[in-house]
Amino acid sequence: MISALGLIGGLALLIYMTIKGVNILIAGPVAAIIVALTSGISLVPPLAVDGAPDFATSYMEGFVSFFKSWFLIFMIGAIFGEIMGTSGAAASIAHWVTRTIGVKHAVLAVVAACAILTYGGVSVFIVSFSVYALAVHLFREANLPRRFIPAALAFGSVTFTMTSAGSPEIQNLIPMEYLGTTAFAAWEVSFVVAISMAIIGCFWINWMVRRAVSRGETFIARDSDAAPADYSKLPSPLLCLIPLAAVLGLFLLFQYPQNFGALSKILPAATWDKWALVLALGVGSLLAIWVGRKKFNEMPEAFSRGASSAVIAITNTCAVVGFGAVAKLTPAFGQALEAVQSLPGDPLIGAAIAVTVIAGLTGSASGGQTIALPLIAPHYLDAGANSEELHRTVAIVSGALDSLPHNGYVVTTIRAVCGETHKDAYGAVGALTVILPLGGLVLALALFAFF
Repeated sequence: MISALGLIGGLALLIYMTIKGVNILIAGPVAAIIVALTSGISLVPPLAVDGAPDFATSYMEGFVSFFKSWFLIFMIGAIFGEIMGTSGAAASIAHWVTRTIGVKHAVLAVVAACAILTYGGVSVFIVSFSVYALAVHLFREANLPRRFIPAALAFGSVTFTMTSAGSPEIQNLIPMEYLGTTAFAAWEVSFVVAISMAIIGCFWINWMVRRAVSRGETFIARDSDAAPADYSKLPSPLLCLIPLAAVLGLFLLFQYPQNFGALSKILPAATWDKWALVLALGVGSLLAIWVGRKKFNEMPEAFSRGASSAVIAITNTCAVVGFGAVAKLTPAFGQALEAVQSLPGDPLIGAAIAVTVIAGLTGSASGGQTIALPLIAPHYLDAGANSEELHRTVAIVSGALDSLPHNGYVVTTIRAVCGETHKDAYGAVGALTVILPLGGLVLALALFAFF
């Protein structure tokens, strides 16, 4: 009982501190200490009895293991995003999308720009920074409440694109390591779910915006708003699409070399898994440098910013993975996991519950997968779950409760990028990034069950 209260209390404290602006590198271990103390876990090794686990060792093992596995992808992805930003390629693509769709459909234009960049391999954090200025311009022209900008950015970045088949985002790659699948696992169901989420989400966010406008809400300018950029000096949007196409193309090639005829004979026979993305992003970065060659002198600084932002992004995630590593040592966590795994019926449902709860606990889709999959994958595979269906289920559901208020992307996008508060902006963000993916999960499970 005390262990359960400590686990819930630790999570509540983590969420509270994050909302209040406490750095997650501080909030994570502080909340984990509460969990450890209420479960009788020693704080440091000398206090542990007979080799029992302790807070310090367990927290750092969780922290370091995630860093070791994914830092290279975080870094090269962040560098690719920074190069796309510095070269003007990201802004050019976003401006082209918004110009094509038009100011009358400002919300849809922001969502579409984010979706293209995210599915092209640009980190979701970089996408927010890249599209924000255009979003402000569009919302100003359409006189729409700016508190919905975070929701538009998040919906286009971390829902129907981030966890879909073929997405080069990390949330779609982690299951491959534990399930022996590819990034395109269960692509047929994924396609239907992604399209459904995109359509429903667009109607939903537009309805929320129209309702706010009918109540008299308008766009409120700020002194900090940048003047509209001179988009005439940006490189051609079609040229800027080449790096994104290269990332997706190479990623696809090394995931399914057997589908490329004679070309497959000259490719290495090894299983590439996540390393396909490293190669693809590397080539994409070189092409992005070529696209932005007129700003070649600014590229070293872009590399530096990318490397620095990668460290911040992955350590923020490592902080919540460390919290989860301590949480999984508690009796309450073990009892909850056992209860979920003993649920009767479709094993996909049990796996979905386990992953979404742990993702919510850690506030991280990637962190939740990293903690949950080593524990549940063998059990559900032995129970007869199809590995591809399990991959897609885990990917979709990991992007739901992870977007609670303490999620790193949510905090960064609402506060750092858009300058809003959780009180004003999180309602729409939560609806589109928590409730909508849960609906997508229900649809996926139904499709897997009946087709």
